[in-house]
Amino acid sequence: MDKDRGFKRAIKLPHATALVAGTIIGASIFVQPSEITGQVHSVGGVFIVWIVAGILTFFGALVCAELSSIFTKTGGVYTYLKEAFNPAMGFLWGWAMFWSMHTGIIAAVAVIFARYTGYFFPLNDLEIKLVAIILILFHSAVNYFGVKHGSMLQTLVTAGKVLVIGIIILAGFAIGSKLPNHFEAGSFESMSTSPGDILSALIAGLFAFGGWHMVTYNSEETVDAKRTIPKALLWGTLIVTVCYLALNTVYLYVLPLDKVASSTKIAADTADYLMGSGGGMFMAGLVMFSTFGSISGIILTGPRVYYSMAQDGLLFKWVGVLHSRYGTPHRAIFLQAIWASILVFTGTYRELFTRVIYTEWIFFGLMAIGLILLRKRKDISRGYSIFGYPWIPVIFIICCFTIVFNHILNEPVESLTGLSYVLAGLVVYFFLKFNKKSIT
Repeated sequence: MDKDRGFKRAIKLPHATALVAGTIIGASIFVQPSEITGQVHSVGGVFIVWIVAGILTFFGALVCAELSSIFTKTGGVYTYLKEAFNPAMGFLWGWAMFWSMHTGIIAAVAVIFARYTGYFFPLNDLEIKLVAIILILFHSAVNYFGVKHGSMLQTLVTAGKVLVIGIIILAGFAIGSKLPNHFEAGSFESMSTSPGDILSALIAGLFAFGGWHMVTYNSEETVDAKRTIPKALLWGTLIVTVCYLALNTVYLYVLPLDKVASSTKIAADTADYLMGSGGGMFMAGLVMFSTFGSISGIILTGPRVYYSMAQDGLLFKWVGVLHSRYGTPHRAIFLQAIWASILVFTGTYRELFTRVIYTEWIFFGLMAIGLILLRKRKDISRGYSIFGYPWIPVIFIICCFTIVFNHILNEPVESLTGLSYVLAGLVVYFFLKFNKKSIT
Protein backbone atom coordinates (compact mmCIF):
# COMPACT_ATOMS: atom_id res chain seq x y z
CA MET A 1 0.00 0.00 0.00
CA ASP A 2 0.97 3.58 -0.56
CA LYS A 3 2.40 4.76 2.73
CA ASP A 4 0.55 8.10 2.60
CA ARG A 5 -2.99 7.07 1.80
CA GLY A 6 -3.16 3.32 1.68
CA PHE A 7 -3.65 2.85 -2.06
CA LYS A 8 -2.33 -0.35 -3.56
CA ARG A 9 0.00 0.31 -6.49
CA ALA A 10 -1.14 -2.44 -8.85
CA ILE A 11 -1.47 -0.67 -12.23
CA LYS A 12 1.56 -1.28 -14.43
CA LEU A 13 2.22 0.01 -17.95
CA PRO A 14 0.23 -2.72 -19.80
CA HIS A 15 -2.78 -2.16 -17.51
CA ALA A 16 -2.58 1.63 -17.80
CA THR A 17 -2.25 1.45 -21.60
CA ALA A 18 -5.22 -0.91 -21.74
CA LEU A 19 -7.17 1.53 -19.58
CA VAL A 20 -6.54 4.34 -22.09
CA ALA A 21 -7.29 2.28 -25.20
CA GLY A 22 -10.14 0.24 -23.72
CA THR A 23 -11.96 3.28 -22.35
CA ILE A 24 -11.80 5.09 -25.69
CA ILE A 25 -12.86 2.15 -27.87
CA GLY A 26 -16.54 1.83 -27.05
CA ALA A 27 -19.49 1.40 -29.39
CA SER A 28 -19.27 4.41 -31.72
CA ILE A 29 -16.55 3.12 -34.04
CA PHE A 30 -18.63 -0.02 -34.70
CA VAL A 31 -21.99 1.70 -35.07
CA GLN A 32 -21.99 5.22 -36.47
CA PRO A 33 -19.01 6.46 -38.49
CA SER A 34 -21.84 7.94 -40.59
CA GLU A 35 -21.57 11.08 -38.45
CA ILE A 36 -18.26 11.80 -40.18
CA THR A 37 -18.85 10.30 -43.63
CA GLY A 38 -22.19 12.07 -43.85
CA GLN A 39 -20.45 15.43 -43.44
CA VAL A 40 -17.32 14.90 -45.56
CA HIS A 41 -18.11 13.76 -49.08
CA SER A 42 -14.84 12.21 -50.19
CA VAL A 43 -12.80 9.21 -49.12
CA GLY A 44 -9.69 11.37 -48.73
CA GLY A 45 -11.63 13.88 -46.62
CA VAL A 46 -12.87 11.13 -44.29
CA PHE A 47 -9.32 9.90 -43.65
CA ILE A 48 -8.07 13.45 -43.10
CA VAL A 49 -10.75 14.02 -40.45
CA TRP A 50 -9.89 10.80 -38.61
CA ILE A 51 -6.15 11.53 -38.80
CA VAL A 52 -6.60 15.11 -37.52
CA ALA A 53 -8.91 13.88 -34.73
CA GLY A 54 -6.26 11.34 -33.73
CA ILE A 55 -3.52 13.97 -33.78
CA LEU A 56 -5.53 16.41 -31.65
CA THR A 57 -6.35 13.63 -29.19
CA PHE A 58 -2.64 12.85 -29.09
CA PHE A 59 -1.96 16.54 -28.35
CA GLY A 60 -4.40 16.38 -25.44
CA ALA A 61 -2.67 13.22 -24.23
CA LEU A 62 0.68 15.03 -24.39
CA VAL A 63 -0.69 17.86 -22.23
CA CYS A 64 -2.00 15.32 -19.72
CA ALA A 65 1.28 13.40 -19.87
CA GLU A 66 3.32 16.37 -18.65
CA LEU A 67 0.77 17.28 -15.99
CA SER A 68 0.64 13.68 -14.76
CA SER A 69 4.43 13.72 -14.35
CA ILE A 70 4.16 16.86 -12.17
CA PHE A 71 1.21 15.87 -9.96
CA THR A 72 1.06 12.22 -8.96
CA LYS A 73 -1.78 12.52 -6.47
CA THR A 74 -5.02 10.73 -7.22
CA GLY A 75 -7.55 12.86 -9.09
CA GLY A 76 -6.06 13.60 -12.50
CA VAL A 77 -7.79 16.51 -14.25
CA TYR A 78 -9.36 17.59 -10.94
CA THR A 79 -5.91 17.91 -9.40
CA TYR A 80 -4.44 19.71 -12.42
CA LEU A 81 -7.20 22.34 -12.47
CA LYS A 82 -7.04 22.81 -8.72
CA GLU A 83 -3.26 23.28 -8.73
CA ALA A 84 -3.07 25.46 -11.84
CA PHE A 85 -5.98 27.73 -10.93
CA ASN A 86 -7.81 27.22 -7.63
CA PRO A 87 -9.86 24.60 -5.77
CA ALA A 88 -13.12 26.03 -7.18
CA MET A 89 -12.09 25.09 -10.73
CA GLY A 90 -11.25 21.56 -9.66
CA PHE A 91 -14.51 21.29 -7.75
CA LEU A 92 -16.54 22.27 -10.83
CA TRP A 93 -14.87 19.46 -12.79
CA GLY A 94 -15.72 16.93 -10.08
CA TRP A 95 -19.23 18.35 -9.72
CA ALA A 96 -19.96 17.98 -13.43
CA MET A 97 -18.34 14.54 -13.45
CA PHE A 98 -20.50 13.09 -10.71
CA TRP A 99 -23.89 14.53 -11.63
CA SER A 100 -23.69 14.16 -15.40
CA MET A 101 -20.45 13.79 -17.38
CA HIS A 102 -18.97 10.64 -15.86
CA THR A 103 -22.03 8.93 -14.44
CA GLY A 104 -23.95 9.91 -17.58
CA ILE A 105 -21.36 8.10 -19.70
CA ILE A 106 -21.62 5.05 -17.43
CA ALA A 107 -25.41 5.03 -17.74
CA ALA A 108 -25.34 5.54 -21.52
CA VAL A 109 -22.78 2.79 -22.15
CA ALA A 110 -24.64 0.38 -19.85
CA VAL A 111 -27.90 1.02 -21.72
CA ILE A 112 -26.16 0.40 -25.07
CA PHE A 113 -24.91 -2.94 -23.73
CA ALA A 114 -28.40 -3.83 -22.50
CA ARG A 115 -30.08 -2.91 -25.78
CA TYR A 116 -27.76 -5.17 -27.74
CA THR A 117 -28.33 -7.93 -25.19
CA GLY A 118 -31.94 -7.68 -26.32
CA TYR A 119 -30.80 -8.87 -29.75
CA PHE A 120 -30.14 -12.32 -28.27
CA PHE A 121 -32.76 -12.28 -25.51
CA PRO A 122 -35.88 -10.17 -26.21
CA LEU A 123 -36.19 -7.52 -23.48
CA ASN A 124 -38.80 -4.88 -22.74
CA ASP A 125 -37.88 -1.37 -21.60
CA LEU A 126 -37.85 -2.24 -17.90
CA GLU A 127 -35.73 -5.34 -18.49
CA ILE A 128 -33.23 -3.31 -20.55
CA LYS A 129 -32.86 -0.91 -17.63
CA LEU A 130 -32.41 -3.80 -15.18
CA VAL A 131 -29.68 -5.38 -17.35
CA ALA A 132 -27.91 -2.02 -17.55
CA ILE A 133 -28.07 -1.59 -13.77
CA ILE A 134 -26.80 -5.14 -13.19
CA LEU A 135 -23.84 -4.38 -15.47
CA ILE A 136 -23.05 -1.21 -13.48
CA LEU A 137 -23.28 -3.05 -10.16
CA PHE A 138 -21.14 -5.94 -11.45
CA HIS A 139 -18.26 -3.72 -12.55
CA SER A 140 -18.58 -1.63 -9.40
CA ALA A 141 -18.28 -4.80 -7.32
CA VAL A 142 -15.18 -5.91 -9.27
CA ASN A 143 -13.54 -2.54 -8.60
CA TYR A 144 -14.73 -2.53 -4.97
CA PHE A 145 -12.61 -5.62 -4.28
CA GLY A 146 -9.39 -4.11 -5.62
CA VAL A 147 -7.91 -2.04 -8.40
CA LYS A 148 -5.87 -5.07 -9.49
CA HIS A 149 -9.04 -6.98 -10.34
CA GLY A 150 -10.52 -4.05 -12.25
CA SER A 151 -7.33 -3.26 -14.17
CA MET A 152 -6.74 -6.92 -15.06
CA LEU A 153 -10.31 -7.25 -16.36
CA GLN A 154 -9.83 -4.07 -18.38
CA THR A 155 -6.54 -5.39 -19.81
CA LEU A 156 -8.03 -8.74 -20.85
CA VAL A 157 -11.10 -7.20 -22.49
CA THR A 158 -9.03 -4.53 -24.26
CA ALA A 159 -6.68 -7.18 -25.62
CA GLY A 160 -9.75 -9.05 -26.84
CA LYS A 161 -11.13 -5.93 -28.51
CA VAL A 162 -7.89 -5.20 -30.33
CA LEU A 163 -7.70 -8.87 -31.41
CA VAL A 164 -11.26 -8.73 -32.80
CA ILE A 165 -10.49 -5.48 -34.61
CA GLY A 166 -7.40 -7.16 -36.10
CA ILE A 167 -9.53 -10.08 -37.32
CA ILE A 168 -12.04 -7.67 -38.89
CA ILE A 169 -9.22 -5.85 -40.68
CA LEU A 170 -7.62 -9.05 -42.00
CA ALA A 171 -10.96 -10.50 -43.08
CA GLY A 172 -11.95 -7.22 -44.69
CA PHE A 173 -8.89 -7.09 -46.92
CA ALA A 174 -8.76 -10.83 -47.57
CA ILE A 175 -12.40 -11.23 -48.57
CA GLY A 176 -12.97 -7.66 -49.69
CA SER A 177 -10.24 -7.92 -52.34
CA LYS A 178 -12.57 -10.20 -54.27
CA LEU A 179 -15.35 -7.61 -54.23
CA PRO A 180 -15.74 -4.71 -56.67
CA ASN A 181 -16.00 -0.96 -56.12
CA HIS A 182 -13.33 -0.32 -53.46
CA PHE A 183 -13.17 3.24 -52.14
CA GLU A 184 -16.00 4.47 -54.36
CA ALA A 185 -17.66 7.77 -53.51
CA GLY A 186 -20.94 6.70 -55.10
CA SER A 187 -23.57 9.44 -55.24
CA PHE A 188 -21.35 11.67 -53.05
CA GLU A 189 -19.18 12.59 -56.03
CA SER A 190 -21.33 15.59 -56.95
CA MET A 191 -21.76 16.89 -53.38
CA SER A 192 -19.67 19.71 -51.92
CA THR A 193 -18.16 19.95 -48.44
CA SER A 194 -18.17 23.26 -46.56
CA PRO A 195 -15.73 24.31 -43.78
CA GLY A 196 -18.66 23.94 -41.35
CA ASP A 197 -19.15 20.34 -42.49
CA ILE A 198 -15.48 19.60 -41.88
CA LEU A 199 -15.63 21.16 -38.40
CA SER A 200 -18.75 19.16 -37.50
CA ALA A 201 -17.10 15.97 -38.75
CA LEU A 202 -13.92 16.73 -36.79
CA ILE A 203 -15.89 17.32 -33.60
CA ALA A 204 -17.68 13.99 -34.11
CA GLY A 205 -14.28 12.34 -34.56
CA LEU A 206 -12.90 13.90 -31.38
CA PHE A 207 -15.89 12.71 -29.38
CA ALA A 208 -15.24 9.19 -30.68
CA PHE A 209 -11.81 9.46 -29.01
CA GLY A 210 -13.32 10.49 -25.66
CA GLY A 211 -12.03 9.09 -22.38
CA TRP A 212 -8.27 9.32 -23.03
CA HIS A 213 -7.70 11.38 -19.86
CA MET A 214 -9.29 8.96 -17.37
CA VAL A 215 -6.10 7.00 -16.67
CA THR A 216 -4.77 10.07 -14.80
CA TYR A 217 -7.37 9.61 -12.05
CA ASN A 218 -5.50 6.56 -10.72
CA SER A 219 -2.02 8.04 -10.20
CA GLU A 220 -1.54 6.75 -6.66
CA GLU A 221 -2.48 3.23 -7.73
CA THR A 222 -0.03 3.27 -10.65
CA VAL A 223 3.47 1.84 -10.37
CA ASP A 224 6.02 4.60 -11.09
CA ALA A 225 3.22 6.96 -12.09
CA LYS A 226 5.55 9.75 -13.30
CA ARG A 227 6.77 7.50 -16.11
CA THR A 228 3.97 4.98 -16.52
CA ILE A 229 1.04 7.35 -17.08
CA PRO A 230 2.74 9.50 -19.76
CA LYS A 231 3.76 6.34 -21.64
CA ALA A 232 0.28 4.85 -21.28
CA LEU A 233 -1.36 8.03 -22.60
CA LEU A 234 0.87 8.15 -25.65
CA TRP A 235 0.79 4.44 -26.47
CA GLY A 236 -2.93 4.14 -25.75
CA THR A 237 -3.96 7.02 -28.03
CA LEU A 238 -1.64 5.76 -30.78
CA ILE A 239 -3.17 2.27 -30.58
CA VAL A 240 -6.68 3.69 -30.82
CA THR A 241 -5.78 5.96 -33.73
CA VAL A 242 -4.32 3.04 -35.68
CA CYS A 243 -7.40 0.90 -34.90
CA TYR A 244 -9.81 3.65 -35.96
CA LEU A 245 -7.96 4.36 -39.22
CA ALA A 246 -7.69 0.66 -40.04
CA LEU A 247 -11.38 0.00 -39.35
CA ASN A 248 -12.46 2.95 -41.48
CA THR A 249 -10.17 1.70 -44.23
CA VAL A 250 -11.98 -1.65 -44.14
CA TYR A 251 -15.42 -0.01 -44.10
CA LEU A 252 -14.56 2.11 -47.12
CA TYR A 253 -12.72 -0.74 -48.85
CA VAL A 254 -15.81 -2.93 -48.69
CA LEU A 255 -18.64 -0.39 -49.10
CA PRO A 256 -19.04 2.78 -51.17
CA LEU A 257 -18.83 6.02 -49.20
CA ASP A 258 -22.52 6.87 -49.60
CA LYS A 259 -23.48 3.51 -48.05
CA VAL A 260 -21.06 4.04 -45.17
CA ALA A 261 -22.59 7.49 -44.62
CA SER A 262 -26.16 6.18 -44.51
CA SER A 263 -25.41 3.18 -42.28
CA THR A 264 -26.29 3.23 -38.59
CA LYS A 265 -24.65 -0.16 -37.99
CA ILE A 266 -21.57 -0.09 -40.14
CA ALA A 267 -19.83 -3.10 -38.57
CA ALA A 268 -22.89 -5.28 -39.24
CA ASP A 269 -23.35 -3.98 -42.79
CA THR A 270 -19.69 -4.62 -43.54
CA ALA A 271 -19.92 -8.14 -42.09
CA ASP A 272 -23.10 -8.81 -44.10
CA TYR A 273 -21.38 -7.72 -47.29
CA LEU A 274 -18.31 -9.84 -46.57
CA MET A 275 -19.94 -13.01 -45.22
CA GLY A 276 -23.62 -12.82 -46.10
CA SER A 277 -26.44 -12.64 -43.54
CA GLY A 278 -25.55 -12.76 -39.88
CA GLY A 279 -23.95 -9.35 -39.63
CA GLY A 280 -26.57 -8.22 -37.13
CA MET A 281 -25.63 -10.94 -34.67
CA PHE A 282 -21.95 -10.24 -35.23
CA MET A 283 -22.41 -6.52 -34.64
CA ALA A 284 -24.55 -7.05 -31.53
CA GLY A 285 -21.94 -9.34 -29.97
CA LEU A 286 -19.12 -6.99 -30.92
CA VAL A 287 -20.82 -3.93 -29.43
CA MET A 288 -21.64 -5.84 -26.24
CA PHE A 289 -18.05 -6.99 -25.86
CA SER A 290 -16.68 -3.52 -26.55
CA THR A 291 -19.04 -1.69 -24.20
CA PHE A 292 -18.42 -4.30 -21.49
CA GLY A 293 -14.73 -3.39 -21.55
CA SER A 294 -15.27 0.34 -21.91
CA ILE A 295 -17.56 0.65 -18.89
CA SER A 296 -15.06 -1.29 -16.77
CA GLY A 297 -12.45 1.45 -17.15
CA ILE A 298 -14.94 4.28 -16.70
CA ILE A 299 -16.27 2.83 -13.45
CA LEU A 300 -12.75 2.16 -12.20
CA THR A 301 -11.49 5.73 -12.63
CA GLY A 302 -14.29 8.08 -11.51
CA PRO A 303 -14.42 7.30 -7.77
CA ARG A 304 -10.77 8.35 -7.40
CA VAL A 305 -11.77 11.93 -8.20
CA TYR A 306 -14.57 11.96 -5.61
CA TYR A 307 -12.20 10.39 -3.08
CA SER A 308 -9.61 13.10 -3.74
CA MET A 309 -12.24 15.85 -3.41
CA ALA A 310 -13.28 14.47 -0.03
CA GLN A 311 -9.64 14.35 1.07
CA ASP A 312 -9.40 18.05 0.18
CA GLY A 313 -12.51 18.87 2.21
CA LEU A 314 -14.74 19.48 -0.82
CA LEU A 315 -17.01 16.49 -0.17
CA PHE A 316 -18.18 14.65 2.91
CA LYS A 317 -15.13 13.22 4.69
CA TRP A 318 -16.63 9.76 4.82
CA VAL A 319 -16.43 9.60 1.00
CA GLY A 320 -12.63 9.93 1.25
CA VAL A 321 -12.08 6.67 3.11
CA LEU A 322 -10.23 3.67 1.70
CA HIS A 323 -11.33 0.12 2.39
CA SER A 324 -9.11 -1.30 5.13
CA ARG A 325 -8.53 -4.54 3.26
CA TYR A 326 -8.87 -3.78 -0.45
CA GLY A 327 -7.39 -0.29 -0.50
CA THR A 328 -10.17 1.07 -2.74
CA PRO A 329 -12.37 4.16 -2.34
CA HIS A 330 -15.31 1.84 -1.71
CA ARG A 331 -17.78 4.48 -0.58
CA ALA A 332 -17.12 6.63 -3.64
CA ILE A 333 -17.57 3.52 -5.82
CA PHE A 334 -20.88 2.83 -4.09
CA LEU A 335 -22.15 6.40 -4.56
CA GLN A 336 -21.20 6.41 -8.23
CA ALA A 337 -22.95 3.07 -8.80
CA ILE A 338 -26.14 4.26 -7.10
CA TRP A 339 -26.35 7.56 -8.99
CA ALA A 340 -25.52 5.99 -12.36
CA SER A 341 -28.21 3.36 -11.71
CA ILE A 342 -30.73 6.08 -10.87
CA LEU A 343 -29.88 7.83 -14.14
CA VAL A 344 -30.47 4.56 -16.01
CA PHE A 345 -33.76 3.83 -14.25
CA THR A 346 -35.19 7.31 -14.74
CA GLY A 347 -33.75 7.82 -18.21
CA THR A 348 -32.57 11.31 -17.23
CA TYR A 349 -28.97 10.58 -18.27
CA ARG A 350 -29.87 11.46 -21.88
CA GLU A 351 -30.85 15.03 -21.06
CA LEU A 352 -28.05 15.64 -18.56
CA PHE A 353 -25.36 14.01 -20.66
CA THR A 354 -26.18 15.70 -23.96
CA ARG A 355 -26.49 19.12 -22.34
CA VAL A 356 -23.34 18.97 -20.23
CA ILE A 357 -20.82 16.80 -22.12
CA TYR A 358 -19.64 19.67 -24.34
CA THR A 359 -18.47 21.55 -21.21
CA GLU A 360 -15.80 18.87 -20.83
CA TRP A 361 -13.92 20.68 -23.60
CA ILE A 362 -13.95 23.93 -21.63
CA PHE A 363 -12.10 22.12 -18.85
CA PHE A 364 -9.69 20.50 -21.32
CA GLY A 365 -8.86 23.93 -22.73
CA LEU A 366 -8.36 25.29 -19.23
CA MET A 367 -6.17 22.30 -18.38
CA ALA A 368 -3.86 23.16 -21.30
CA ILE A 369 -3.81 26.83 -20.23
CA GLY A 370 -2.93 25.57 -16.75
CA LEU A 371 0.07 23.73 -18.18
CA ILE A 372 1.36 27.00 -19.67
CA LEU A 373 0.85 28.78 -16.33
CA LEU A 374 2.60 26.01 -14.42
CA ARG A 375 5.60 26.21 -16.75
CA LYS A 376 6.26 29.68 -15.28
CA ARG A 377 6.44 28.40 -11.70
CA LYS A 378 9.94 27.87 -10.33
CA ASP A 379 8.81 25.32 -7.72
CA ILE A 380 7.51 22.85 -10.31
CA SER A 381 9.51 19.79 -11.37
CA ARG A 382 8.37 17.38 -14.05
CA GLY A 383 9.27 13.86 -15.09
CA TYR A 384 8.18 14.42 -18.68
CA SER A 385 8.27 17.54 -20.86
CA ILE A 386 5.95 17.90 -23.82
CA PHE A 387 7.77 18.28 -27.14
CA GLY A 388 6.69 21.07 -29.45
CA TYR A 389 5.97 23.39 -26.53
CA PRO A 390 4.20 25.85 -26.60
CA TRP A 391 2.63 25.12 -29.99
CA ILE A 392 1.02 21.80 -29.14
CA PRO A 393 -0.86 23.06 -26.05
CA VAL A 394 -1.80 26.28 -27.89
CA ILE A 395 -3.25 24.36 -30.84
CA PHE A 396 -5.11 22.11 -28.43
CA ILE A 397 -6.51 25.13 -26.54
CA ILE A 398 -7.76 26.70 -29.80
CA CYS A 399 -9.43 23.42 -30.82
CA CYS A 400 -11.09 22.97 -27.42
CA PHE A 401 -12.69 26.39 -27.43
CA THR A 402 -13.63 26.08 -31.12
CA ILE A 403 -15.63 22.96 -30.19
CA VAL A 404 -17.33 24.87 -27.38
CA PHE A 405 -18.07 27.91 -29.56
CA ASN A 406 -19.45 25.72 -32.35
CA HIS A 407 -21.76 23.92 -29.93
CA ILE A 408 -23.05 27.17 -28.41
CA LEU A 409 -23.58 28.61 -31.90
CA ASN A 410 -25.55 25.60 -33.12
CA GLU A 411 -27.47 24.84 -29.91
CA PRO A 412 -27.52 28.02 -27.79
CA VAL A 413 -30.39 27.04 -25.47
CA GLU A 414 -29.10 23.53 -24.76
CA SER A 415 -25.55 24.81 -24.35
CA LEU A 416 -26.38 27.58 -21.91
CA THR A 417 -28.66 25.25 -19.94
CA GLY A 418 -25.84 22.73 -19.62
CA LEU A 419 -23.37 25.43 -18.64
CA SER A 420 -25.74 26.68 -15.96
CA TYR A 421 -25.88 23.16 -14.49
CA VAL A 422 -22.09 23.16 -14.20
CA LEU A 423 -21.83 26.70 -12.83
CA ALA A 424 -24.46 25.86 -10.19
CA GLY A 425 -21.61 23.93 -8.58
CA LEU A 426 -20.06 27.26 -7.55
CA VAL A 427 -22.93 27.84 -5.14
CA VAL A 428 -22.30 24.44 -3.57
CA TYR A 429 -18.55 25.04 -3.50
CA PHE A 430 -18.81 28.28 -1.54
CA PHE A 431 -21.39 26.75 0.79
CA LEU A 432 -19.00 23.89 1.55
CA LYS A 433 -16.05 26.26 1.88
CA PHE A 434 -17.75 28.37 4.54
CA ASN A 435 -19.44 25.43 6.26
CA LYS A 436 -16.66 22.87 6.45
CA LYS A 437 -17.85 21.58 9.80
CA SER A 438 -21.08 20.40 8.19
CA ILE A 439 -19.25 17.93 5.94
CA THR A 440 -16.74 16.49 8.41
